Amino acid sequence: MGAQRTYRIMISGGGTGGHIYPAISIAQALKEILSDVEILFVGAKGKMEMQKVPEAGFEIVGLWMSGIQRKLSFSNLLFPIKLLSSILRSFKLLRKFKPDAVVGVGGYASGPLLYAASTRRIPTIIQEQNSYAGLTNKWLSGRVNKICVAHDGMEKYFPKSKLVVSGNPVRSGLRVSKDHIPAALEYFDLEPGRPTLLILGGSLGARTINEGVMHGLKKLDGKNVQVIWQTGGFYFEEMKRRTTGINLKYVRIVDFIREMQHAYSLANVVISRAGALSIAELMLTGKPSILIPSPNVAEDHQTKNAKNLVERNAAIMVPDKHAREDMIDRAIELLESPGKQEELSENIAGMARPNAAKDIANEIIKLVA
Repeated sequence: MGAQRTYRIMISGGGTGGHIYPAISIAQALKEILSDVEILFVGAKGKMEMQKVPEAGFEIVGLWMSGIQRKLSFSNLLFPIKLLSSILRSFKLLRKFKPDAVVGVGGYASGPLLYAASTRRIPTIIQEQNSYAGLTNKWLSGRVNKICVAHDGMEKYFPKSKLVVSGNPVRSGLRVSKDHIPAALEYFDLEPGRPTLLILGGSLGARTINEGVMHGLKKLDGKNVQVIWQTGGFYFEEMKRRTTGINLKYVRIVDFIREMQHAYSLANVVISRAGALSIAELMLTGKPSILIPSPNVAEDHQTKNAKNLVERNAAIMVPDKHAREDMIDRAIELLESPGKQEELSENIAGMARPNAAKDIANEIIKLVA
């Protein structure tokens, strides 16, 4: 299929891991399916995609682009200039790279490039990760050819005729199995047979989740539980300092987890934010979860993501403002209730779409054809 021609695909977007990792997964799926494909990423200068994309082995170009701040600021006054400059730069990139299709995954940089591509009648596709549509994607939805979404019911934001329910692409290598457990126990230096609580604060960390752990560490001490606590880079040193003198025999404090499959293999219960990517990983691994939606995100979309699962009895939600007091209590309750764990696990796993990246890659190929 791919032997006849070279496919040229541009992928744009980023700003957070929630946009970047799905984009990289789609690029990897395209490389697996097509024998000859050239991929160019377009990101926002100074954002984490400029580092993460080259690390994954792909080329990236940066636009001078940032989002609109929610308060009046100098950056907002620059916004129209940045937008215009990014649209002009996008037209130049399209002329130079001559893509067969352009993919947007949300985030600042995808707006200008998809706008320019749709004006040039180049096939365009967007991928919306959340159960609530982002501003850029809503604005583009009238112009693009296809919209891949992670959840049902998205026709309230997008034209129904363009929708494909594909799920969210998850980084490869996250399959968990019982065979991983010995290596995972060794990796974290934990004991077999002890229930494990995995606490995830995202790559930067989450203040509320870390405060909730600090508040509940004493309660965990008397229980037959071991803990993997990922603080995020921003809070790591502070949490190490604040736990001095507390019994941490069964607590592993880490800033970032590289071997996520080890962490998920051991976890009986997971505490996590409710970003689209985190939820996609919990679905794929089928883990009973307590979700603490971040209040600091556009349109409060994490609460909407979490409620989407709670309605299907696929997760437990604790609002951010109650997390400090309630989070560890809810986790202990769940750890002591194998029946409830099984129920949540079955329901969340039933929502997984393990072939999301391949399905989206195939939609792109169909669009080019």
